[in-house]
Amino acid sequence: MKTKKNFKIVLIALLLAGAVAGFGYGMTATAKTGEAQASTAAISAGSPMVPGNFSDLAEKVRAGVVNIQVSKKVKNAGFERFGRNPFGDRNPFGDFFGPFEGNQPDRKQQGVGSGFIMSKEGYILTNNHVVEDADQIKVKLAGGKEFEGKIVGRDPKTDLALVKIAGDSDLQPLKLGNSDDLKVGNWVVAVGSPFGLEQTVTAGIVSAKGRVIGSGPYDNFIQTDASINPGNSGGPLINLQGEVVGINTAIIASGQGIGFAIPINMAKEIAPQLQKRGHVTRGLLGVAIQDVTPELAKSLGLKESKGALVSQVVPGGPADKAGFEQGDVIVNFDGRTVGDSKDLPRIVASTPVGKTVTVKLLRDGKEIERQAKVGEMEEESASATAKSPIHPSLGVTVQNLTPQVARELGLKKSAGVVVTGVEPGSPAEEAMIQVGDVIQAVNRKPVKNVDDFVKIVEKAKSGG
Repeated sequence: MKTKKNFKIVLIALLLAGAVAGFGYGMTATAKTGEAQASTAAISAGSPMVPGNFSDLAEKVRAGVVNIQVSKKVKNAGFERFGRNPFGDRNPFGDFFGPFEGNQPDRKQQGVGSGFIMSKEGYILTNNHVVEDADQIKVKLAGGKEFEGKIVGRDPKTDLALVKIAGDSDLQPLKLGNSDDLKVGNWVVAVGSPFGLEQTVTAGIVSAKGRVIGSGPYDNFIQTDASINPGNSGGPLINLQGEVVGINTAIIASGQGIGFAIPINMAKEIAPQLQKRGHVTRGLLGVAIQDVTPELAKSLGLKESKGALVSQVVPGGPADKAGFEQGDVIVNFDGRTVGDSKDLPRIVASTPVGKTVTVKLLRDGKEIERQAKVGEMEEESASATAKSPIHPSLGVTVQNLTPQVARELGLKKSAGVVVTGVEPGSPAEEAMIQVGDVIQAVNRKPVKNVDDFVKIVEKAKSGG
């Protein structure tokens, strides 16, 4: 399906593929900041109210929260001046990294984050962006003891990482809760090292659930107004029972009191794989999907605008072999309800490879079932996942189009870049650019990769 879209600043020709279930890049549409993903439950007479203070809770969990200090060697880049964080565009610790001049010897850059102990064996869960590319990791416990940390595994797609320390037999792991049980309005506590201030405790409520902020293909964040700042990343979000329900991960730079945490149930699926293999294996279905809008629902004869509409079936893929057709609407996958196109990628990815599942489809207004054997998503190389920072004039992040994704989209060549992030309120969002779109040209000039995209957009911006 080919569609042309116009940016308000730069004209970009796009091949619109929508979200792609089981593909290795941005697969969910970016949610607008103002859209509510969950509703507040009515207060009943028996609802627990605010506790008098959080001191007992803070004391209960402090021993399980750690401070993480990382360092990385940064190579001299000539006379070019950098203002960019050397740990990547997702690292929120920009205040700890000042700009530096070229024509200098290689130097170390420092960063600070948080984490929490998952087991007595020394496994610590944190964010991938806290430890990514770090040459040295130091983990400091609440009592002051310091240990060298070793990365066991990382998963950039969910921004999770597992670190291990050795040499202490008195570690106190935190208890993991059930993030599915969280309700909007529940009280939560964030613990971490904002701006390097260790063991800082802040409290707030769950403001929303299921937030999609354009940071990755499996966005499903808990939004909270508990104060989260640079340095909190990787630290636990805790319920009033002292259980970890989320991993504090992101903030809106221009916002006040808006923070986001990865649900702990997602981490429960990822951490064992990181411990066992060092990486994550994900399921693949092999369909391109999009939301069922009210207009599409009406044209398809559907009573509700729910589910994920199949806009393309990858030839030879699991869905093709199972008899899926373009125009089918997926409403249930392996017993899990598919509310919209954001749900399906997460559900498919978490399904074991090789498992045969029952998929419920709506076709011609009738519900049918198909049996699909889940395939395996290919791992992408570092060059394939090269990513641009968010371009300030457009508000869009892109990465290289891999040969696998190109084949699955029916493209003859893997030239172009895939949109992996769209900033709320940006020109890109106003032009209805979505995560999963493929950009093949800018201002009628072909785009082969991320470097081409950045150069062409910069030239267009300068009037060249």
